[in-house]
Amino acid sequence: MQFKHILYRAGKVARIILNRPNQLNAQSYQMLQEIDDAMAAAVADDSCGGIVISGNGRAFSAGHDLGTEEEIQYCREHGLAEPQSLDLRRKVADMYRYYVKTTLNWRACPKPTVAMVHGYCIYGGWMVAAAMDVLFAAEDSLFLPGMVEYFSAPWDLGPKKAKEILLEHRFVPAAEALACGFVNRLFPADRLEAETLAYADRVADNYLTAPAWTGTVKSAINHMQDSLGFSSEIEAAYTSFCLMYGLGAHTDAAPDQGGFARTATARRNLEASKPWLMARGLINPPGDER
Repeated sequence: MQFKHILYRAGKVARIILNRPNQLNAQSYQMLQEIDDAMAAAVADDSCGGIVISGNGRAFSAGHDLGTEEEIQYCREHGLAEPQSLDLRRKVADMYRYYVKTTLNWRACPKPTVAMVHGYCIYGGWMVAAAMDVLFAAEDSLFLPGMVEYFSAPWDLGPKKAKEILLEHRFVPAAEALACGFVNRLFPADRLEAETLAYADRVADNYLTAPAWTGTVKSAINHMQDSLGFSSEIEAAYTSFCLMYGLGAHTDAAPDQGGFARTATARRNLEASKPWLMARGLINPPGDER
């Protein structure tokens, strides 16, 4: 199987590595399709007991691809609405396929999945990481949730915390994401890969020893969330997202200000919140960047 926007390494712990480092692993439709294909390959591999997804280069993922030439060409070749298309009917169907249905499918993957996050994890990057069972991150990672197609932030952070962060629109430091329960474990950047793979190796051993047992644990926990409305609320939130999008109620900044994710605003608001975050040990003070 040939991949262009990811790297896939089969094994006891299968590796899926987002591989558009020059675009900070912005998620093209092609990348999302390749992640889905790689997931299916790992599930079909009887020697595989777990899956780790990570990013090549300086970031896990800076979010959606909003219009590179590669993305436009792929859309034309595959009958998909181009990033700036005004054909909302087709665009809504395409976004549902790639951002909702596919992401829910990853969440339901029968094998254990681990996200290994470093650098930026913005909007679409949050979506991919959130769909994994476990999330390990580098201590200097920065997360940015938003009202996106797979709107899991209220479940990932809790409703009050999600409102606090999304209404202000700011980056979430890794320690704060850990305190909220979105991140499971933090490591220094130079230890992240070794620690994540060691954990994934133990999980894979457990799965390969008792696949029905570990698979039942995972599906039971997912079912608990679904009994509380998780999947139906993801679907409902997508309808709200499409209404917002169709009405033009969202705000796009200029590319140098972060575009759809408005990263310049999110960084400015993080700076404004730093005294509060530092007082609670949720971000390093100036001169103590670890």
